[in-house]
Amino acid sequence: MSENPERAVSYVLSKSVTKYMDKDVLILSMETETREAARMLRHYETDDIVVTDADKLPVGIVTDDDILRKVSDVTVYAEATRLKDIMTTPLITINEKSTLQDALHIMRDNGIRKLPVISKKNFVIGMIFQATIANVIRDATGTPPRLLSPPVKAILGNLGFVLQFAGVLLLVPAILATILEDTVIATGIYLTTVLLLVTGFFLNSYGEKSSLNLQQASILVFSSLFLLTLFGTVPYLYVLPSDETGIEAFSNAFFSSAAGFTTGGISLFQEPENLSQSFTFFRSYTQLVGGMSFIYLVITAFYPESKLQSMRGFISGRTLHMKELFLTITIIFSIYIVIVASLLYVFGENNIIDNFALAMSTLATGGFVPTSTILHDLVWQEHLILMGGMILGALPFTFHYAFVRKKFLSPKLGKEVLTYFAILGSATVLFISISGLDPLQSAFYSVSASTTAGLQMSSLAGLSGGAHAILIILMIIGGCGFSTAGGLKIFRLMHLRHIGSFLSKAKRSGLSMETKKEIISTLIILALFPIISAIAGLHLAETEQVSFQDGFFEAAGVITTGGLSAGVIDLETDPATKIVLGFLMIFGRLEIIAIIYIFVPKLS
Repeated sequence: MSENPERAVSYVLSKSVTKYMDKDVLILSMETETREAARMLRHYETDDIVVTDADKLPVGIVTDDDILRKVSDVTVYAEATRLKDIMTTPLITINEKSTLQDALHIMRDNGIRKLPVISKKNFVIGMIFQATIANVIRDATGTPPRLLSPPVKAILGNLGFVLQFAGVLLLVPAILATILEDTVIATGIYLTTVLLLVTGFFLNSYGEKSSLNLQQASILVFSSLFLLTLFGTVPYLYVLPSDETGIEAFSNAFFSSAAGFTTGGISLFQEPENLSQSFTFFRSYTQLVGGMSFIYLVITAFYPESKLQSMRGFISGRTLHMKELFLTITIIFSIYIVIVASLLYVFGENNIIDNFALAMSTLATGGFVPTSTILHDLVWQEHLILMGGMILGALPFTFHYAFVRKKFLSPKLGKEVLTYFAILGSATVLFISISGLDPLQSAFYSVSASTTAGLQMSSLAGLSGGAHAILIILMIIGGCGFSTAGGLKIFRLMHLRHIGSFLSKAKRSGLSMETKKEIISTLIILALFPIISAIAGLHLAETEQVSFQDGFFEAAGVITTGGLSAGVIDLETDPATKIVLGFLMIFGRLEIIAIIYIFVPKLS
C-alpha cells in the first residue's frame, strides 16, 4: 500500500490522457449505414463508434445501445438509417495534452463515462474511459512505496528538462567562441554545456515531468537557478587571474555567474573590454538564458493551480506542452533581440557582436555591458531603443505572446501593465526633478531601475539620498509578473488593495483564503527586501569603507536583481561576502517568498 494515498492519486491524475487511452477506436463516416455499423461493431468487438464528417473530423458518437434502440423503433426503416441519423451530438472530446484530472472533470460535468482524445489537428487518436482512470487510481494507492516519491520525481523531471534546454541554448556562445578562435573560452563554455546536458539527462532518467504544488515548485526554481549558477562558474574560472587563490577564484566566478543567470547584472569587471569579445557575449547570453528559464519555470511550476489558469487560457485554452512553451519564449525574445541589435547598428554602433550582447542584456533586464564605454556616447535614438527594450523585458509574457499567435491579437493592457506605467511615469518625473541629471539620462535610469535591468553609464554613488531612494523603491517594486524583471512585481503590489479589509477583523472573514495568503506573502516580501538590503548594506559599509547610503543602494541592487550599482562591490571584496551576495541574488530572483515556502509550506 502506498504510504501517502492522496499524494499518489494526485500524482497519477497529473499524467497525460494519451498514456492511458485506448488507441483502438472504431471511426466511421456519418454516411455509413446503421446495419454496416452494427456489423463493424461485432467484428471489432467494441461498443462505440466515433462518427466523422466529410473532412474526417469527429462530429458525434454512436454506441451499440443507440443502434439497438433505433432499429427496434417500429417507426424507423432500419435499412435506410445512417449514423448521422442516430449519433449523439455535439461530440464532447478532450485534447491530447490534457491530464486524467481534466478528463474526470469533463466527464463529471457532462455526465459521461468516456471521451474521444483528439490531436491538435482535431483528429481522433484514442478513447479514455472512466473505468480506466478508476483502475489507475486503484493501482496507484496499492503500489508499494518507491525509492523516489512522485513529488521528488516530478521535481527531478522538470529540473532535468530546464538544465538540458539551458545546455542546448549555451551552444550558441560556444560556437561563437570557436568561430572567433577563442579556444580557452570555447573550452569553458563547452564544458558547461556538457555538464548541463549530462546532469539534465541523469535527472530525467529518474524523474517525470508533472505538476507541482507551491513548495515543490519553490524547490524546483531554487535548484534550477543554483545549478545554472554553479555550472556557469566554469567559463569564469578559465579567465580569472591565475594568481588568485582557489576560494577567491570561486567566489568571483560564483558571484559573476549568479549575476548573469539571475539577471542581477552587477559586474566585478570594471573594464569588460579587457575581456575577449566571445566572453562578454557569453556573459550577456547567460542573462538571456536565465531570464527565459525563469519565465518558463514560473509558468510551468510556480503557482500551477490557481494563479496560472487565466494565463494558460489566454495562451491556448489548455496547458502548454513544456517544449512548445520554451520554444515560444525563445522565438519571441530572439525576434526582439534581432530588432534591437539591428536598430543599434543603424544608429551607429558598428560592432554587431557587441550590439547583440547589449540587446540581450537589455531584453533580459540583466545589465552586463560588452564595454565600459558603450553607453557613454549613445545618441538619443539609441537611448530610446534601449529604454524600449528594457520595458519589453519587464512586461508580462502574455503581452509578448499576443504578437506571435497564429491569429494576430492586439495585446490588451491589463491593470498590472497600466499600474506599472503609472508608477514608472510618476517616478520618472520625480527623479528628473531631484536627481540633477539631464531629463533623458534621468528617464533612462528610472526605466533601468523599474525594469531591474541595471544599465548605467557610471557609478551612482554621487546621487542624493532622495534620488537613491526613488531608484531603490523602483528596484524593489520591479516589473510585471511572468517577465524577466526582478523585484516584488506589480501584481503582488496590487494585492494590497485588500489590505484595509485584511486588517479589519469585521471584514477579514469576507476575504477568501487565497486572497489572505496573497496579502501575507506580499507583506512578507515587502518587509524582507529592505530589511535584507539594510543588513547587507551595513556589512558592505563596514567592510568596503563606504557610506551606509552607498552600501544600502548596492545591496538593494543585489537582492532585487536590479543591478544598479554605486561601485562598492569589486574583485577585492571579501570572498565570503561575494558568495553570500551571490546567494542573495538567487533568493531575490525567487522574490524571497519561495525560500519561505520551502521551509514553511503552510504559507503556500
